[in-house]
Amino acid sequence: MYLGIDIGGTKTLLARFTKDGVLQETLKFPTPKDYKEFKKELANNVARITTKPWSMAAVAAPGIIDRTTGAVPKLGNLTWKNSPIKADVESIINATALIENDAKLAGLSEARLIKPFPKRALYVTISTGIGLALIKNGMIETEYGDSGGQGLFFEREGKTVTWESFASGSAIVRRFNKRADEITDPHVWKLISHDIALGLIDEYAAEEADIIIIGGGVGAHFNSFKKPLREALKKYESNLIKVPKVVGAKNPETAVIYGCYQLMKDEIKRQAKKT
Repeated sequence: MYLGIDIGGTKTLLARFTKDGVLQETLKFPTPKDYKEFKKELANNVARITTKPWSMAAVAAPGIIDRTTGAVPKLGNLTWKNSPIKADVESIINATALIENDAKLAGLSEARLIKPFPKRALYVTISTGIGLALIKNGMIETEYGDSGGQGLFFEREGKTVTWESFASGSAIVRRFNKRADEITDPHVWKLISHDIALGLIDEYAAEEADIIIIGGGVGAHFNSFKKPLREALKKYESNLIKVPKVVGAKNPETAVIYGCYQLMKDEIKRQAKKT
């Protein structure tokens, strides 16, 4: 049995996979604000999803990952600090655990659905916050984008603010008092698209991606804003900057958990080559 763990700011999703990638069962539970309480809840819910031994786990976490220690110094919208998540998961399942940034795993699974793999795919997940991933030839570029939308800055109303502060799902709720799934006004989507385009054009110009993939809770409604988004991006085109194809994620709400499986699949292959 292979375990995917997607840690979110409000809920955590567990998924049980076979070695061949068949998703057998999922389970959600509210993410506790206290890390010690989270460990208890995780252990209880892992035991609920199966009593059989685990072969491996992959953890998706928001924020910056210390890939040497498997700890997470800072977890996006959660207040946990320097949490030893990898080690704690390994203790719970008594097997190897892998850990990676959640947006990178979502980008990995989505980019691999495109055949042939794009040389450079920029994945942007727009949910509570904004996450970024660069996938090169079907592999995660680990040095890129851990800080997501908190690492891009713009001047608005005389203040320097992060892209995430005005273009994320949380920002949409604050500004319009509606979630993305409640918005039907084309004018509102035009305003949202303008804010999203500001960050996208900066990231594309820096990375020269072949394709931009939009996922996450807001990305799930890509069809509602794809036209105004493309129009907004076109305004920034020049002889030096040509906006690539922009598409919605195929699995915007579950890309992260499938990315967990892809990460484990790669590790299985790596271990097989060593034997």
